[in-house]
Amino acid sequence: MTLEMQMLLGLAIGITVLILLVLKTKIHAFLALIIAASITGLIGGMEPLKVVNSITSGFGNTLASIGIVVGLGVMMGRILEVTGAAEKLAYSLIRLVGKKKEEWAMAIAGYIVSIPIFVDSAFVILNPLVKSLSRKTGKSVVTLGIALAIGLAATHHAVPPTPGPLGVAGIFGVDIGEMIFWGLIFAIPIIIVGVLYAQWIGKRIYQVPEENGEGFVRKDSSEMVYNDFLAASADREKELPSLFLSFFPILLPILLIFLNTTLSALKITGGVWDYVLFLGQPIIALALGLVAAIYGLANRMKRDEALERMEEGMTTAGIILLVTGAGGALGTVLRDSGTGDYLAEIIAGLPLPAILVPFFIASIVRLIQGSGTVAMITAASISAPILANLDVNLALAAQAAALGAMLFSYFNDSLFWVVNRMLGITKLKEQVLVWSVPTTLAWFTAMIMLIIANAIVG
Repeated sequence: MTLEMQMLLGLAIGITVLILLVLKTKIHAFLALIIAASITGLIGGMEPLKVVNSITSGFGNTLASIGIVVGLGVMMGRILEVTGAAEKLAYSLIRLVGKKKEEWAMAIAGYIVSIPIFVDSAFVILNPLVKSLSRKTGKSVVTLGIALAIGLAATHHAVPPTPGPLGVAGIFGVDIGEMIFWGLIFAIPIIIVGVLYAQWIGKRIYQVPEENGEGFVRKDSSEMVYNDFLAASADREKELPSLFLSFFPILLPILLIFLNTTLSALKITGGVWDYVLFLGQPIIALALGLVAAIYGLANRMKRDEALERMEEGMTTAGIILLVTGAGGALGTVLRDSGTGDYLAEIIAGLPLPAILVPFFIASIVRLIQGSGTVAMITAASISAPILANLDVNLALAAQAAALGAMLFSYFNDSLFWVVNRMLGITKLKEQVLVWSVPTTLAWFTAMIMLIIANAIVG
């Protein structure tokens, strides 16, 4: 057996073991990735001690670039979640977008809220607003719920500091400002397609919440009573923070990071610009956003309560960091073993655009095991060493790994159950129509946008 065949065999067995461990055993994805990296290296011809060195260096180097940012991001997201800032943004957007466009308002709210807040949590927080809107306006809860969910999912998959895309950016070594920029752009057509589908399917699965109860009823469309909703929402808004305080912790770090990316691209340095570049470093920018959230939103909380809420966010961050670091370890083993270089030579001769390699890897892993984050990290880990030696825009490649994980959300994805159960959808066919189909449309839209963007700037 040639060394090249040995390397490919190692990768094939390693990935097979990874998927089987995640699907069929009690072993966590973090440990499964470490085991897969070890098998890939050993079978691929690496010396045993070099495999260990590659795993530890890959783990450490990946977390060095994004570990602190993930921690700061989830702490800020938890504060926005518990203080009602996410609700305030949604109410304000409904008023801004206006009557008969409530689904667009919900999608935009999801687009913003899911940048710092985990998608499942964000949907749970805003679902009462979806039900209230449906009850008062007569619009199907399905239309409003899908619009919100697709807005949440779009930026959850594409825009740091959400841990998934942030981890992918770290593995590819992509500037976080670039990752945010492309993520915000790609999320827009995804949302447009998602809302149009939500409007269509909502007319076919038309149901609204019961007036007094937790159930749902199906009936013919009723007249809009938008002003009644606005009047009812005014009481709830009195308990929420101001729009400025709700939005500022999200806006501040994004603006600072964008400014840093722009100045770096233009090679503007020296004097006062060095301090601007310092403030725009993701670690500093997110830290400032967290401070703004603490003193702007959590000022009514007691010190112990505020600290407890932030530590709740850190619990989730720990799992994400371990999985991301393990993904970086697998990628380093592929790079150090030479497998990445060999696969790059093969892919360079294929008619498939190289930008779609991480996209389809993420799609396959997503279909097999369900977790979008694990699919993103696995795709980035495998494809980053391959694409490093090809003429590919790595920011677009990172987005491809992130967005490829949107494909056909179904039973093994927690968000599938969150969306369907909270919208009162119980029949299997309708559950697929409500969430599996729109995520697949989002996936296809992302693929088209990636191909277009790659043709222009790749």
